[in-house]
Amino acid sequence: IDAGTGEQLAVGRAPHAVTGEAGARESDPEIWWRALGEAVAAGLKESGLPARAVTGIAVAGQQHGLVVLDGAGRPLRPALLWNDTRSAPQAAALTEALGGPEAWTARTGSVPVASITASKWQWLRENDPASAADAAGVRLPHDFLTERLAGVAATDPGDASGSGWYSTAT
Repeated sequence: IDAGTGEQLAVGRAPHAVTGEAGARESDPEIWWRALGEAVAAGLKESGLPARAVTGIAVAGQQHGLVVLDGAGRPLRPALLWNDTRSAPQAAALTEALGGPEAWTARTGSVPVASITASKWQWLRENDPASAADAAGVRLPHDFLTERLAGVAATDPGDASGSGWYSTAT
């Protein structure tokens, strides 16, 4: 996008795979990183502009999910995507364990469902305890890419509100 005029100068896209069956939807975050590089390269090629002409990059992507990182920022396993429904039982159990829907709404502004990060984290603890034990960090899917680009972990309140670990009130 030309910052002065808003004109679209180029578009770059790259495919990335999603795997899973029986409610499972996973994707390797390293594939997203490679796809981002391919998409940027394709956009630059289409525009004919040199890389130094780029003054900003925006990352948009799915909000909900679970990316589990080791101490070096590398994924320990494929990410659990928003549409991975295996954590539905964990969402229900978390809701009941912490006071029911009203208590969750008061605490975080939402009630756990399978797509939120807290439910997925509980599923991971129960079904892949080695990855949970080795985790040094957890990211939302597009925050993984933002961190790789910026060199610092960050999210915004809109995304954090879908984690189940953030209070929209406070």
